[in-house]
Amino acid sequence: MKRSIIYISALFFTLFISVSCSFLDENPVDRLVEGNFYSNEKDAQAAVDATYNQLNDLYHRLMYMLCELPTDNMKNGLGMPNAYLQDLEYLRHNSQNTFVKDMWKYSYAGISKANTAIIKIPEIHMDATVQARLLGEVKFLRGLYYFNLVRFFGDVPLITNLESIEDAMGPRTPVEEVYRQIIEDVTFAADNLPRRPEQSASDAGRANQGAAKILLGKIYLTKGEFQKAVDVLAEIVEHEATHGFGLHADYGSNWKKGTESGMEAVLYIEYAGPPYLTNGEMAMAGPKYSIPESLGISGLNEADIPTQELYDQFDDKDTRKAVNFKTEFQHFTTGEIIRSSIPLSGKFWVEGIESADLCDVNVHIIRYADAILMYAEALNEIGESDKALNQLNRIRERAFGDTSGNYAPMSQDEFRKVILHERRLEFPHEGHRWFDLVRTGTLIERMREHSAYEASVAESNKTDLAKNLKDHMVLMPIPQSELDLNPELVQNPGW
Repeated sequence: MKRSIIYISALFFTLFISVSCSFLDENPVDRLVEGNFYSNEKDAQAAVDATYNQLNDLYHRLMYMLCELPTDNMKNGLGMPNAYLQDLEYLRHNSQNTFVKDMWKYSYAGISKANTAIIKIPEIHMDATVQARLLGEVKFLRGLYYFNLVRFFGDVPLITNLESIEDAMGPRTPVEEVYRQIIEDVTFAADNLPRRPEQSASDAGRANQGAAKILLGKIYLTKGEFQKAVDVLAEIVEHEATHGFGLHADYGSNWKKGTESGMEAVLYIEYAGPPYLTNGEMAMAGPKYSIPESLGISGLNEADIPTQELYDQFDDKDTRKAVNFKTEFQHFTTGEIIRSSIPLSGKFWVEGIESADLCDVNVHIIRYADAILMYAEALNEIGESDKALNQLNRIRERAFGDTSGNYAPMSQDEFRKVILHERRLEFPHEGHRWFDLVRTGTLIERMREHSAYEASVAESNKTDLAKNLKDHMVLMPIPQSELDLNPELVQNPGW
């Protein structure tokens, strides 16, 4: 039976990164009370579990909204009346946007919990190895939360010594100083966490050494420090079996019961049926307006849909196409196949359930395919083109089932374009696209091209994208509510 890493108490969503029942033995938030907390190893564990909690708030849907909707990958369907999401799609968003505000708020909430754990856990008398592992996990999470903030907003307040973010009032810290802290945290995690095969069954799914090094590689790649990215990613990719990672033979296995938390899952949120938290994305992406009749499945909204341009990028021989998109759906009671008039998202579709709210497909935060493609990208940047091509073609061979889709040798500049395109094909609906376009300096040009493409094949009002697009949109605006609360904050230029 699939066991959830999500537990809902009457008051909280509590995230548990595990496939075992160990996380369900305690409710860590229940004991977060001054005076009776931080006295033993269980308290330390509960403090770390509470820090994992924020992953659900950030990655259940929010990351996808901010990293896919303002790009060439996704758009709002007829079932999405939310004005703030419409603004993100058409690049009309501003400092009042609630989704931008939530990214700031939930990231700092996770940082607050991490800071508390990092301050308090060393004061607890406990096994030194366990203590180092817990500190490694919580520093990994703090590094991840700050990494997201700095990529979205640039300079942000760097808070490491306060237990309450509400008490943190101060100016924005320069990006490079924030990155130094991120790298320090994630490096500590890599040095103190066990390899995946060394983790106990009860710790499966928690951050491990491989996850930390893959995240560190992504950080260096984002900073343009390509040799450092190669060095750290090589430790995992060149020795993947030792670290317990690899590619599934079938791309779709990453979203199937029994395999979705397997060797390609680096960091993920696992869902299960009631009474645990389910994945609501099937409800948001499932067909409603594009089909001639109901499927007999409740809760479908057709709100989150792929762009026509994204769909058109896929070769029919690419097996990823049938996973990422669906145009045929089975009626729940009659079994009749009903076709949609447009391609819809398919990763989170579950056959044979009567309500979309029962979807239990996992959300991947980091997949091992990302490590391979980042490694290929960094290798290309330092001139190791043959090795880079070999890694890129590993992804292609999995996608096509043979070598027919493999790339031939190419120039360094052409490889840059190809790897960015391949990441688009590999990671739809996974919250990477905006980050990829920004870090490669291609967001503005690509969105102009996308505006013209969509207007030519789908919607004439997509030309609004080009009109609304501005150079400063490589960063998100600082939420107005934060500017109002903290007079030392200043807005990003152009917003």
